[in-house]
Amino acid sequence: MRTVVTAKRLWDGTGLLERPLVAIEDGRIVSITAQDWSEQPQGHRLIDFPGATLAPGFLDVHIHGAKGHDVMEATPEALAAVGGFLASRGTGSFLATTVTAPVDVTLQSLSGLAKLLGRPPVAGEARPVGIHLEGPFLSHSKRGVHPPKSLLAPDISLFDRFWEAAEGQIRLMTLAPELPGAVELAAQATARGVRISVGHSNATAAETRAVIDAGAISATHTFNAMRPLDHREPGILGTVLTDDRLFAELICDGVHTAPEMVRLWWRAKGPARALLVTDAMSAAGMPDGEYQLGGFAVHVANGRAMAEGVLAGSVLTLDRALLNFLAFTGATLEQGLRLLTANPAAMTGLGSQAGSLAPGQPASLVAVDAAGKLVGSIVNGLSVGV
Repeated sequence: MRTVVTAKRLWDGTGLLERPLVAIEDGRIVSITAQDWSEQPQGHRLIDFPGATLAPGFLDVHIHGAKGHDVMEATPEALAAVGGFLASRGTGSFLATTVTAPVDVTLQSLSGLAKLLGRPPVAGEARPVGIHLEGPFLSHSKRGVHPPKSLLAPDISLFDRFWEAAEGQIRLMTLAPELPGAVELAAQATARGVRISVGHSNATAAETRAVIDAGAISATHTFNAMRPLDHREPGILGTVLTDDRLFAELICDGVHTAPEMVRLWWRAKGPARALLVTDAMSAAGMPDGEYQLGGFAVHVANGRAMAEGVLAGSVLTLDRALLNFLAFTGATLEQGLRLLTANPAAMTGLGSQAGSLAPGQPASLVAVDAAGKLVGSIVNGLSVGV
């Protein structure tokens, strides 16, 4: 049966439509029109969100897990648990993000994820649309909780092994610009269509610019695991904030970054280059306790995920990140929505699969109220409780 979704207005990724009517069939959008109030839809299932704004389902380009599961498990059960939880919080698609691990473990996870990414979309589950390789090409001095024994220097032959194991599904890779071989690896990966994100780095401004010139397009969790800003050597952070070629992620949970720094990031990157991510780990959607990130233990309490006394990902969801961002910055709802839809889609090149609403696309959309609070989520054609 065809489903018809109505609301006060719709933001499709570029503009607004008042009194929208979105027709959905077989998990895809059939049409988007302005509603004729003199003719109510007949013979269809009607879902109405009065007073709300419809928008594309969120795209999270940096997430390790949720609901007690890590994406590196690379099993149908793990991805179903993660995808089901994300759908309930408005996320329609995501990049399954790895963490630094021994090479054989990484290869095994990439191979398993590649097979799962080839499955058809599942109604009511956020869909993994690619892989974010976070590690092993990271700085020891800014590794965060990435295991030091598994960190490696950039190596094109090793990257090629990762690429082959992932069957070409690596969409994004975090890379520390100061490491020997980083420029060459950035150029090689970019030539394969992989987006390079600078991060976990103690790079100087010059080292960072060299990797941007080689193709880097984004920055991983801005401020976190980055060389501090200095007025004589602005370093990677100063470059990220001032180079308009770069998108820049932010974990907007009030834990990783203070509100004042969120405002600085917003003023620097603006509505076209800012991205909201969660960096969530397996404890997202779960009570406080002990959980796993990759292969190591993380203690979660009071909204903080910690390992070895260092923040180890988050328990954030993108709907909460949107509310925090709007509260911290005073940005408009449409500006906020852009940061977790159109911008991540543009950065990853996934605009045909996520980040916008148009006929023929997967029927993944959210409804938010005037304050940005999530009031409804439809993922791959199925309405999910929020």
